[in-house]
Amino acid sequence: NLRFPIEHRTPVCLHLKDNLKIAFAIFLTVLNRTPHTSVLTHFFFIHYSDIIFCMDKIDVKCVALEGAIIPEYKTVGAAGADVYAFLKESVTLAVGKSCVIPTGVFYEIPEGFEIQVRPRSGLAAKNGVTVLNTPGTIDSDYRGELQIILINLGDKDFVINNGDRIAQIIIAPVTQGNFVQVEKLSVTERGEKGFGSTGV
Repeated sequence: NLRFPIEHRTPVCLHLKDNLKIAFAIFLTVLNRTPHTSVLTHFFFIHYSDIIFCMDKIDVKCVALEGAIIPEYKTVGAAGADVYAFLKESVTLAVGKSCVIPTGVFYEIPEGFEIQVRPRSGLAAKNGVTVLNTPGTIDSDYRGELQIILINLGDKDFVINNGDRIAQIIIAPVTQGNFVQVEKLSVTERGEKGFGSTGV
């Protein structure tokens, strides 16, 4: 049975890619079992909240200039890693203006993946500062420095200092399409109805 002394309670970590079927089986088993009251005194069955579905990780090689900070995940479950400004002096981003902020970090992204650049919600909500081309795409064959295009949509100038967190990046898989030219496309109920066709 899936039970342990309560003093040795340890979360179970299951990787989605390799153990999804096992994880799902354990999950269903846990939900369908009702432990006896006497058992709960000294033991417990694994609860679904103790099963941690771990995100798969891949190695992304990076070179950082002296003083630059490589991306960091701030929480265990964070999807985005914060990236930092790499500046010799502070930059003032005026209202309605955009600028390119260097990070001082270069990446070797594994083939079949991309880096997506997204805004930080805190900057957007509090200061109206966001990533202009969100989500920006960094291709796996690019070897240049990661630079972030920021725009100030707020109502006052915003100062960016060296080491400030300015955006977040996501490592995402990529599927390339095989574009095939044909004479006509299949017919659907929607057809060519585009912008606003389903209402506001």
